[in-house]
Amino acid sequence: MDRNPLVYEYSIGKRKPYDYDYGNRQGNQNAGCPFCDVAHLTNIYEKNGDKIWLKNKYPTLQDTDQTILIESSDHQGDISTYTREDNQELMKFGLKCFQKMNNSGRYESVLWYKNFGPKSDGSLTHPHMQIVGLYHKDGYRDIGPDNFKGFEVGRSRSVEMNLSAYPVQGYQEVNILTQDNTNLETWADLIQKGAQYMRSVLSHGVDSYNLFFYPINDGKGTCCKIIPRFYASPYFVGYKISQVDDSDTLKWEAERLKGFVNGGILH
Repeated sequence: MDRNPLVYEYSIGKRKPYDYDYGNRQGNQNAGCPFCDVAHLTNIYEKNGDKIWLKNKYPTLQDTDQTILIESSDHQGDISTYTREDNQELMKFGLKCFQKMNNSGRYESVLWYKNFGPKSDGSLTHPHMQIVGLYHKDGYRDIGPDNFKGFEVGRSRSVEMNLSAYPVQGYQEVNILTQDNTNLETWADLIQKGAQYMRSVLSHGVDSYNLFFYPINDGKGTCCKIIPRFYASPYFVGYKISQVDDSDTLKWEAERLKGFVNGGILH
């Protein structure tokens, strides 16, 4: 079984621009925002308005193909603040780019994720996602169907939202699933509502979160998992043991999330 970690190229990483203050973190904090300087972007694969998919200029991980999806021209933008229409277009564009890599046959697995905030391991504020092809590693080896199940918030046709009973890390993880990659407007709306919930309601608002996207149903559908980022539990850091709130708390949180989301979106 492949237990080898991804190898980080420090010599490349120390040249990366960043604008989060991580104290003694190596990198170029005075380089300016490369994603705002659209005229000088290179190796662009595809565009949709101000959404741009391109090769990562700083490929820090060995044996991978790293790409970036710039979400918006708004340097301070975020999924939680985009218009509903812009967010729908972003999610459709992101899924299209992910499927293009995932269906290419070039990689053992392809990972699609987003960092937001100082605890998410992000380097740049400008909103972006990453789509990374792993040539010889199964990035989903330790992820199972149970990680996408939980206390139902609601559903609409092939789309379901739940609060995970079996989180990858813990404690509260929101799953938004489209079982067949249809009804994508609703799927995108729920991802946006979930991000807004994280930033304004959960634990009185969190400053960091990650989105992770997983192919499900043999690639016919997709789950977006929203993980709020706090300082990780020592059980996870030291033993890879996730933690979850008790059932009564999760049921209460699911009802609170349903009340936040609902406006005719869910049944």
